Amino acid sequence: MQQHPQTDVLIIGSGAAGLTVALQLPQSLRITVISKRALADGSTAWAQGGVSAVLDEADSLDSHVADTLDAGAGLCDEKAVRHIVERGPDLIRWLIEQGVAFTRAEDGQNYHLTREGGHSHRRVIHASDATGKAIQEALEARVREAGNIEVLEDHLAVDLITASKLGIGDERVLGAYLLDQRSGNVITQPARRVVIATGGASKAYLYTSNPDGATGDGIAMAWRAGCRVANLEFMQFHPTCLYHPKAKSFLLSEAMRGEGALLKLPDGTRFMPEFDPRAELAPRDIVARAIDHEMKRLGEDHVLLDISQQPADFIREHFPTIHRRCLDFGFDITREPIPVVPAAHYTCGGVITDLEGRSDLPGLYCVGEAAHTGLHGANRMASNSLLECLVLGAAAAQSITAEEQLPDLPATLPPWDESRVTDSDEEVVVSHNWDELRRFMWDYVGIVRTDKRLARAQHRVDLLKSEIAEYYTNFRINGDLIELRNLTTVAELIVRSAQARKESRGLHYTLDYPEPDTKNPPRNTILVPERYAGSAQPVRW
Repeated sequence: MQQHPQTDVLIIGSGAAGLTVALQLPQSLRITVISKRALADGSTAWAQGGVSAVLDEADSLDSHVADTLDAGAGLCDEKAVRHIVERGPDLIRWLIEQGVAFTRAEDGQNYHLTREGGHSHRRVIHASDATGKAIQEALEARVREAGNIEVLEDHLAVDLITASKLGIGDERVLGAYLLDQRSGNVITQPARRVVIATGGASKAYLYTSNPDGATGDGIAMAWRAGCRVANLEFMQFHPTCLYHPKAKSFLLSEAMRGEGALLKLPDGTRFMPEFDPRAELAPRDIVARAIDHEMKRLGEDHVLLDISQQPADFIREHFPTIHRRCLDFGFDITREPIPVVPAAHYTCGGVITDLEGRSDLPGLYCVGEAAHTGLHGANRMASNSLLECLVLGAAAAQSITAEEQLPDLPATLPPWDESRVTDSDEEVVVSHNWDELRRFMWDYVGIVRTDKRLARAQHRVDLLKSEIAEYYTNFRINGDLIELRNLTTVAELIVRSAQARKESRGLHYTLDYPEPDTKNPPRNTILVPERYAGSAQPVRW
């Protein structure tokens, strides 16, 4: 097994958060960015709506803060919200400097701003309906131009290397083991600082709007390394994914509802006004739960999203990607409603960090969807996610830069031990367990939960863990096994977090406790690894 040359900063993940860190760090540092597939294959490129930031004189920072706090159902950290919101406009200007071509308003001078669910103003700047793609392409181009940034594609992080695991020195991160998916070899990568920017864990669910890489790798690795996690019961389900057997994970942007799209039952009747006075512009948890309710009430497998009342030219101009993609599946959104279903979309909880991206483990940073900063609370407001990626990515880079000297590393780190493993002839075990996990998470830990469903999920997680542990110990690893192991770890954290919350709040809705707990102040759900408390039981802050 080979040891890769030492790097100053190892960034695990290549979306908006990770690439922002890389580009904001000084060129004097050697930086390594790893992507488990192609550099552009993460969730950022799939983001349609935009980035929320106060860019209009009629808007205000206080309004953006208030809207975020309202969507977060009492669990946002107001200090974190204000910190991130205040820095949004500067990061938008930085994106423009990097070459992101946001959509202009009709006057050609200002940028067009749209409004999405939970926002009281138009404050979502976008690049047509493919904002994430525009941001990813611009940042990727800058990264590939940089002489101090090495890019390793098709490399998957297996686990973090820590001083405690090696029994040397003070507790800190020393690098990571990386699987080169082309050769099958595991590489030892020493790093003076490590940044987790791996995104969320929505692939734990049967239906998701996310790409295949959203397997919770960073959250699972940080947990195994001894970092606390928070609020993983709050999994956001996007209300509107295209319902079609061949339309894998195709999201229909919330901006469509911001521009007048209506949700209807199969007979053409609107239903959202019955659930919330904001109707289609209510926060995503309310909209997703309303759709779920109507589908179960009527026994339907989808509802309809209808923007055909808008002029056809308006629709084609504002939603060209969605329009073309729906045509591929036989739907013309300028003339007819389209079938939609909710799907797992965003992981609101994650690895606990401060507002500089620092985790519990010295030397380890976490930014983007894998992190818990306090911004999202019990429900993420639309387009605040890319904002958080940019602001915390820049903050982590500034924190690393401010260190007078990065710590030295041991001359060599132990190689990955494959001395007692063999090649497996039972790959079907991995694929079967993968399918089983995603199905029981959808059935038992989805939009609506109960104590009995969560107990069933926990039982199945326990069985899967034992099977995976045996497989992981005895056979040579591959990408599917690593992702399954990580998904199972995160699924267990989601289930245990959900079991610890004895109320309904935000994205966590349980029939056993259908109302919020009004007797006690809202509290985060914190899971504590054994190195902190001698057990991994949940605690509440």
